[in-house]
Amino acid sequence: MKRRDFVRTTLGVSLLNPLETLAAEPVTYLESEDLSRQAALADGYALHFMALGDWGRNGEYLQREVAQQMGKWASEHRTNFVISVGDNFYPKGVISEHDPLWHYSFENVYTAHDLQCDWYSILGNHDYMADPDAQIRYSKISRRWQMPARYYSKELRLGKENGKLLLVMIDTNKLIFEADKAEADQQLTWLKTTLQQASPEVKWKIVVGHHPYYTVGPRIQNYETMAIRGALSTIFEEQKVDVYLSGHEHSLQHLKPSGHTHQFISGAGSEISSVTAGVSYSRFQAAENGFMYFSLDSKRLNVKAINQLGAMLYETELTK
Repeated sequence: MKRRDFVRTTLGVSLLNPLETLAAEPVTYLESEDLSRQAALADGYALHFMALGDWGRNGEYLQREVAQQMGKWASEHRTNFVISVGDNFYPKGVISEHDPLWHYSFENVYTAHDLQCDWYSILGNHDYMADPDAQIRYSKISRRWQMPARYYSKELRLGKENGKLLLVMIDTNKLIFEADKAEADQQLTWLKTTLQQASPEVKWKIVVGHHPYYTVGPRIQNYETMAIRGALSTIFEEQKVDVYLSGHEHSLQHLKPSGHTHQFISGAGSEISSVTAGVSYSRFQAAENGFMYFSLDSKRLNVKAINQLGAMLYETELTK
């Protein structure tokens, strides 16, 4: 990319206001990726994103503090996009794409310059309590909100490397109850086909859904968790899904059950719930507000858990 230097404009002496000559020279920056703060924040990874869930509470329950820390972190670390893992609006979703909650819980909370990137989002159970498709329609209004359908996929290039990330965004709300079996079967067929037909360049497969299939939170053995596990475990193993990323539990977790897939839970965007220590498949759990930060290239996937004060609670790295 051709580099553009900034342009300086020097004020001349003014007889009307001689103090102007003492003012600092104003600087006008041309629009260019080369001049962005992000351009200087190389860390050796090709792609970076944040993951956040269960956040939409009008800034309360430390939602605003987490948002401010996300903005600070993004100003100091490359952030290509944000993933929202559902329960975007409490208590009962939004009634339309014009609902005031878009401003109270999203636009006026995640205001930092470096959070004005794409937000790839999915639906949580609370989002279903009003008009879930309003969040799809909002994609036509907002520059950053990205939800083209209730489930969808994206292949994202790993920078200039010869490799891609496959991001598969699913709607776990339809995988739980017997009444939704026809829709569940259709979605699971789509999920398996999408994973099977990934391009040869795909190095990492990440599936994102709201409900976890393993947890050490309050839902460790409840019906929802077991239903999601039953629906997804075989597909994950057959298709070698590297990461399942979810929310629903209001905490930060890294779990490694038997098999290929790692489970990360990032549902600590506002209200917090408890976790249980000492479970055999748990590598990390924290009942603290915060978010997760993912960095990856063709051979490494690094995950950090950051709390609302900016402390890194946990870090791990998966390798190919």
